[in-house]
Amino acid sequence: MPPLQQITFEVRGEFITLDRLLKACGLAESGGRAKTMVAEGMVQVDGRDELRKTAKIRPGQVVSLHGARIKVVAESGGQEHKHGEGAA
Repeated sequence: MPPLQQITFEVRGEFITLDRLLKACGLAESGGRAKTMVAEGMVQVDGRDELRKTAKIRPGQVVSLHGARIKVVAESGGQEHKHGEGAA
């Protein structure tokens, strides 16, 4: 089994929607695919299944799906820079 991909994502502003987060981290190739992944029950937020495609994800929350775990943190600098793959 491949190791779990650990991603830290710096959110700019108060929150990011779940579908945008999945796309920005490179875990979904499109916004439509991200919404499908959520609708199919493939995504958990803080250990609970999340079926709202546009759920507001705030710093301190953890999003999990098969093979990946995203820790959402507050933006640390004045620049929009995201760690991990596929900055939006």
